[in-house]
Amino acid sequence: MLDQIHLLAAVTVLGVLEQAYFLLQVIHARRAYGISPPKISGPPEFERIFRAQVNSSEYFPIFLALLWQAGLFFHQGLAAALGLIYLCSRYWYFTGYKASSSGRLGPIYFSTGVLWVLVAVAALGLSHFFLTHYMGLNVLWLLAL
Repeated sequence: MLDQIHLLAAVTVLGVLEQAYFLLQVIHARRAYGISPPKISGPPEFERIFRAQVNSSEYFPIFLALLWQAGLFFHQGLAAALGLIYLCSRYWYFTGYKASSSGRLGPIYFSTGVLWVLVAVAALGLSHFFLTHYMGLNVLWLLAL
């Protein structure tokens, strides 16, 4: 069983580490700009770092659910590769947003695109499972004819 999920688990751990890094960046920015919790406003530099971290945290559960569904029902390797691409794009999003508000746009569009690909892969895998398991239709076998 573990050989069927080890790549997904590794990408999950990398994602958690990335989220921790983003959180540490907010803590560092709070200290640098003298912004004590619970305040969330301050200089634009701080607000961009804070928003980048919060936005990334909001998307993280969606990413994890899609990563695991795509990996379990379609293909672990493809899902893990898409997961790594997503994590890289979120890092570029964070660093782009940290630099300027417009620096977030390209990476956010790209990372959203990766999430949509994960949605499609997960949906295909789940559809194949349901059709095979409940209706006895093997779509892959039918396509091979």
